[in-house]
Amino acid sequence: MVAASEESINRIGTVLANTKLPMKERFRALFTLKNLGGNLAIENIAKCFNDDSCLLKHELAYCLGQMRDEYAIPCLIEVLKDVKQEPMVRHEAAEALGAIGKENVIPILEEYKNDPVVELAETCQLALGRLLLPKNEANIENIYGSVDPAPPSKIKSIEELEQILTDENESLFNRYKAMFSLRDIASPESITILSKALSCGSALFKHEIAFVLGQLQSPLSVPYLKESLIDENQNDMVRHECAEALGAIATDDCYDILKQYINDQKVVVKESCEVALDMCEYENCPDFQYADTLEKVTL
Repeated sequence: MVAASEESINRIGTVLANTKLPMKERFRALFTLKNLGGNLAIENIAKCFNDDSCLLKHELAYCLGQMRDEYAIPCLIEVLKDVKQEPMVRHEAAEALGAIGKENVIPILEEYKNDPVVELAETCQLALGRLLLPKNEANIENIYGSVDPAPPSKIKSIEELEQILTDENESLFNRYKAMFSLRDIASPESITILSKALSCGSALFKHEIAFVLGQLQSPLSVPYLKESLIDENQNDMVRHECAEALGAIATDDCYDILKQYINDQKVVVKESCEVALDMCEYENCPDFQYADTLEKVTL
């Protein structure tokens, strides 16, 4: 965690909460707060769950989960329970509770594991699966630095992993484990298998596939991500995650695709393309610090 004064943290929080600023600037403020950590940073993040942007609120919950600080638990439970929040936001709050990894959230996850909102129910099931694992298995580190909804499978055969990944009769938790194993293998074959899986499974499953492809940053997945992004019949959370994955891959083709959808009719897709284009700039500029709001507010 980076050190910063209370005044600086609150200034960054003001940037995050400023609805008049472009979404890309608010995202940078959010990830700056995530990197700073601590109760005050969490409080500034939590204040923004009344924002109108579904995308921003989703990312608030994601960052709180990745911070793994139990101080965020009451806020995340409140968001999970709030039926006025979008499913994409409630799902991310549930995933964040699983990522923080404290067993005292098991009752609330049990309460919502069969919720009629499918994305929320599936996420609670995954989070419960993670929390019930031995700590050394649940907290396996990866080169991407992410806290994942499931650990990688112990199976090493790409063929077996593909079979599990694409088997819709298999448990979602085991399919996720196969997904993260294929990500960690990171071969052209495993990336292609993951890319093809964008066409099968629930919206939650496909959105996680897109997230993983963004971590891998392979041009091999660009045609598949584009196909899902431009498909207006796809769930918004899938299209949004495909846009952000293209931003992480950041080839010229990705830039061109994102520019085409910067004015998409779905606000969450439009905002995702804006943020993704900013990520393209970051990935292609070695001097560009993404989470740079601390520097800006202390100038």
